[in-house]
Amino acid sequence: MSPPKSLSRFSPWLLFSLVLFATVFTSAMSEVSSREAAKKRYMSRKVRKMFYHAYNNYITYAFPHDELKPLTKTYTDSLSELGNLKLEHLPQNYNGSALTLIESLSSLVVMGDHKEFEKAVLWLSDNLTFDVDARISLFECNIRVLGGLVSAHILASDSTNRLPHGVYNNQLLRLAEDLGRRFLSAFNTPTGLPFAWINLKYGVMENETTETSTSGCGSLILEMGALSRLTGEPKYEMAALRALRKLWSMRSSLDLLGTTLDVISGEWIEYSSGIGAGVDSFYEYLMKAYILFGGEEFWDMFHTAYVAVQKYFRHGPWYHEADMRTGKATYWQLTSLQAFWPGLQVLLGDVAAANSSHREFFYVWEKFGVLPERYLLDREMLHPTEKYYPLRPELAESTLYLYQATRDPWYFEVGKAIVDSLELYNKVEGGYASIKDVTTMEMEDHQHSFFLAETCKYLFLLFNDSFLAGQNYIFTTEGHPLPVKSSWHDRLPESHYLNSWTSTEHGDDRKHTSAMSMQVCPITTPGGYGNRQVESACHVHDTREDHRCKTDEDCGVDSMTCRKRTCSIAGYCGLWLYFR
Repeated sequence: MSPPKSLSRFSPWLLFSLVLFATVFTSAMSEVSSREAAKKRYMSRKVRKMFYHAYNNYITYAFPHDELKPLTKTYTDSLSELGNLKLEHLPQNYNGSALTLIESLSSLVVMGDHKEFEKAVLWLSDNLTFDVDARISLFECNIRVLGGLVSAHILASDSTNRLPHGVYNNQLLRLAEDLGRRFLSAFNTPTGLPFAWINLKYGVMENETTETSTSGCGSLILEMGALSRLTGEPKYEMAALRALRKLWSMRSSLDLLGTTLDVISGEWIEYSSGIGAGVDSFYEYLMKAYILFGGEEFWDMFHTAYVAVQKYFRHGPWYHEADMRTGKATYWQLTSLQAFWPGLQVLLGDVAAANSSHREFFYVWEKFGVLPERYLLDREMLHPTEKYYPLRPELAESTLYLYQATRDPWYFEVGKAIVDSLELYNKVEGGYASIKDVTTMEMEDHQHSFFLAETCKYLFLLFNDSFLAGQNYIFTTEGHPLPVKSSWHDRLPESHYLNSWTSTEHGDDRKHTSAMSMQVCPITTPGGYGNRQVESACHVHDTREDHRCKTDEDCGVDSMTCRKRTCSIAGYCGLWLYFR
């Protein structure tokens, strides 16, 4: 049967128009994609130059001391000063531990500079010692030095042959274990909560302060846990886990924790708390420990704490401080450290909430050019109360996480704005200087090691994420990557095996691996994972295809998070538990 004459006459022109439109559209999209790729290459080169301007000046003027003073082109042996606000008990004969070099190790690998990485590893292998009479912060030394060494050991010994055969023989791991052993004396308290300060040579000193922070007790599990998994010595992980459990047991009836406490008595000293300084990485490490090591205990702690934070600290997109006992607001003072929170929410899957807070932080950045350390929000007016900006990475970190989750080019523009600000306000001939006063942009003579460990790394990954291709890492609070491996999940309770394990097949090769370790949990992943078909053991469909429900029993297990779905007041299945 022939088509109607009108349709027959019109069809070739319609077809030609559709083909022409498709060609033009495809060409236009290809051109847009090409321009975007060119922008990324340009920005990644710009960040690389930023990193090496900071790194080379450190090597020239400060190495092997701890950190660079870029204005005077000298150095500071700052490991003993980190967290030591009153600069008490400073060592007399301490000449640094190459802190910035240690912090730069993983960044060198991220940027593909294996030759400089090799030089740094060999120097540290031959010269670094922790047998020094120096009183240091356990928290800072853990996240910067132990974390840097453990991460670099993994990067040096993996299968990508980053180092020539025979060059590396676990030298960094031996240094990390030596440091970990020195940490253990700090945990010898009635509560299991560690002292905030130890002497690397002599352990806990006589009459040492017993005051510490929530972060100081609750942000040790990633580095010390990884050290245990690498060495086969459980004592490091057990010490950190015992402290974390004790800290969690001290939460209030509202599931809130304070900021400072006493390690001997186990009593709170400061009841006001939030998600900023003194507490921030506690929340971060609960979630990341769940991803890295598995185990429902970490998830249960994090989920309970997250719900309490959302209930008592949140005010629109902002988070104020509140009394852990009553939940009543105490300080409406906001901090730049809080800018890590959107990145954590991305890991949780709460991207909408993450985006809301992230945009507010970027608004503050645009207003001042950088983020002031602390500021008050008074009727939408910003009043800096601590006016310095020490090259912090948190906003760049959350920008990377949000871009990775959404691929929204707006985050790319945020990253570009951050780079432009750093080049305009912080770059000097001798490196990158901190800002002493954001209202005048007066500089401070200090280039913190985390600028190379985190700020440059996160910005580089935003524009060039080739390091992450085919890999699955979590980043410590100091930006050091740790691989998520199923072999590190071998001590999970039986209930976790049943709920969250995934079968992967590749030919005749079948093995079990944690769904969280691959960050996949759908019943099937189109195209498979690394050319392997992935089928989840945890996914349970809702009873009805339209996801309507009358009770929780009508709801299944979420395919992406392996969490039990529940029935909302409106009668729909979802992860409503997050928001109750």
